Amino acid sequence: MAVDMRLPTVKNSMSLSVSAAGRKDLVVPGDVITSDTGFMRGHGTYVDEDKLTASVAGEVQRVDKLICVRPLKTRFNGEVGDVVVGRITEVQQKRWKVETNSRLDSVLLLSSVNLPGGELRRRSAEDELTMREYLHEGDLISAEVQSVFSDGALSLHTRSLKYGKLGQGVLVQLSPSLIKRQKTHFHNLPCGASIILGNNGFVWLYPTPRQQEEEAGGFYTSLEPVSLSDREVISRLRNCLLALAAHKVLLYDTSVLYCYESSLQHQVKDILKPDVMEEIVMLTQQKLLEQES
Repeated sequence: MAVDMRLPTVKNSMSLSVSAAGRKDLVVPGDVITSDTGFMRGHGTYVDEDKLTASVAGEVQRVDKLICVRPLKTRFNGEVGDVVVGRITEVQQKRWKVETNSRLDSVLLLSSVNLPGGELRRRSAEDELTMREYLHEGDLISAEVQSVFSDGALSLHTRSLKYGKLGQGVLVQLSPSLIKRQKTHFHNLPCGASIILGNNGFVWLYPTPRQQEEEAGGFYTSLEPVSLSDREVISRLRNCLLALAAHKVLLYDTSVLYCYESSLQHQVKDILKPDVMEEIVMLTQQKLLEQES
């Protein structure tokens, strides 16, 4: 029987610049945020004896006189412009239903997608009959939030050529609160793989395409065999994402790349072992602190 053993090592003590215990912007239910009556009550708060109190555990956010608490762990609450990765769950009349990790299924209208070939024309009855040829149940897509309905459901669009149907790759489902908001959520990493960090917590890893197919209007999916080296890189990135998420580290291109570089001294299958995971994440945090300073 094979036994996996590791000798104890001396860990470098890492001094974090901000202590989590001393942060005033993190609250738990029942914590008094402020006793000043001049503030307005936002989401995640209630008034108790003229004191604004938190009703959820999370981060306090102030916008002028409005105070709200953003939960640390919650379903995805989409905003206009958010990049999402979702899965088609149902084909309906002139629309697709998409699972995007939110409270309600999102909607992708037939009029909100590019036609194959990039044609610009009104959608006809023939287009409606061939909807399953574009996208069918189980397909993964990348899209952008176009608007939010009154009941909280999201309306998506894939009109840009960078959005559309996803091909071969790996989907990692994480908490939406761990995804850092950035100008772009599409990254080609120097290690040979690309990543889509969806604001909804769905992360898509795939081999970097050598040529961009723009004629298909977002419906082209490459079915060429993926090389063993690319599969190893994607598997390592997937385990790095799970390690960072387990230690509640914000996910963006720099943190993922630093974690990947820190994990190169270990085999892919060993990254998710608790002691190895802790070591890799600590090295990643040290690199992030050095970059900030």
